[in-house]
Amino acid sequence: MGFPKFIIRKSSNNQFYFNLYAVNGEVILNSETYTTKQNCIGGITSVKVHAPYDNNYVRKVASNGQYYFNLKATNSEVIGTSEMYNSAQARDNGINAVKRDAPIADTEDNS
Repeated sequence: MGFPKFIIRKSSNNQFYFNLYAVNGEVILNSETYTTKQNCIGGITSVKVHAPYDNNYVRKVASNGQYYFNLKATNSEVIGTSEMYNSAQARDNGINAVKRDAPIADTEDNS
């Protein structure tokens, strides 16, 4: 299976999370942890639904001056957080990658 794709994994505390990989194979979005795999899959579905719309992204600057973003669902819950970027432009490129890749990404279960 190629990229883009969501990969589901199991954490050390037996919870589930996913990463979204862009077409270039880089991680562009990380999820929270979920107590069940079904809830994790629901999180992926929510990302696919909300990713195309710019108003669902909250652009942020970390205390160390790096840039990142959160993707929020309609209910304002964070459904994904980006990696850290060195510039606002790089962060915005990351947002554009999520908009482009999330709706078409396959899912791979590595849990």
